[in-house]
This record gives sequence, C-alpha cells and structure tokens, in this order.
Amino acid sequence: MAGFHPVVEGEDMEKIVKKASTLFLPKPVALITTSHGGRDNVMTAAWVNVACMEPPQVAVAVRESRFTHELIKGSGEFVVNLPSRDLWRAVDLCGMVSGRNRDKFRLAGLTRGEAREVCAPLVAECPLNIECRVSAELPLGSHTLFVGLVLAVHLSAACEGERGAVDVEAFQPLVLNHREYWDMGRRLGRFGETASELEVVP
Repeated sequence: MAGFHPVVEGEDMEKIVKKASTLFLPKPVALITTSHGGRDNVMTAAWVNVACMEPPQVAVAVRESRFTHELIKGSGEFVVNLPSRDLWRAVDLCGMVSGRNRDKFRLAGLTRGEAREVCAPLVAECPLNIECRVSAELPLGSHTLFVGLVLAVHLSAACEGERGAVDVEAFQPLVLNHREYWDMGRRLGRFGETASELEVVP
C-alpha cells in the first residue's frame, strides 16, 4: 500500500526460534462457572475466545483432570465471566485451588448470580457474563476444547458504551502475559482506522 509505513519501536528485528509451545500473549482472562449434580464451581481460564459469529459461539479449553471439565461434561453448560482488573486477586485464587473440596466462591469472596438460561451461576462481580450451552467438544490431548452456543449475555449498565458496545475504560479488563496479570493499557486506535485513512475500504 503506497504511503503506508509501519512504525516499529526498537531497531533489533532479529528473531529467536524457540521450540513448539503455547507461547501466546496476551490471553484474555475469564472465570468459567459450571454446575451439575448439586455442585457448582468457578475456575480461572486464560484459553478462551470467540469461535463463531453467526450463531454466536465462544470456546474454552479445559484440562481433562479439572473439576470444571467434569461439570461441563455432565451438564453441557457453562458461563464465561469476564472480570475487571480489580478482581485479579480473586481470579488468581480461583486458578490455584480445586473446587472439588472447597467452595471457591466463598474462598474468593465472589457472589453467585442467577443465570437466565443455564443452571450454572454467574459471577455477580464480573461486568460481563456469557451463558453458553455446549455445541461441540474436541479432545485435543491435555485439554478438551468446549465450544458454547451463546444463550444470554449480561453486561453491567455502568460498562455499556455507545450503540450497545462495551466501554472498555469503564470495564477495565485484564489479560495474562506469561504468568503475570496486566491491564489493557492505552487505546492506540479504532478498528479500520488505517484503511479508512488510506481510502482502501470499499
């Protein structure tokens, strides 16, 4: 594209080839809630993302040994709860202990909220909650990828932006970089802004 010059900070562009791994960042951080057989649980997950737009579906990878894996297999449902950065300590705690023998809601000081379409509870403190029913599952090795059809979305009124979008500044999401929690930092620009400036969008 004529006239387009990417700006790259730093001059050292040498690459180091590393062995195959899950080195990928940043990772969105979510709390996955589940319920089955009179038990519920909340688990921290960083392997979560959108899988399809129409119909809306999201996916989460869960290790087979986890209690959450057992509850999703039993119920066919889960909720993706997106926390704000002030919840990072609760998020960290929910990723470090098992819910098989402990009530992690109580341990982390989190509140069970009532879902509309599934039995799993919401995390009331999270600004965004996405209720899902399993539409597909794929065993991959150490983890199973569960794809969930979105049944309902709950957004804190304080975090609703223009045209029903999420006000990111009000939401204050966090991500996982390697083994550290980070907030999102500053906004760099809007989606499509560069193409619009160069008049390459039809």
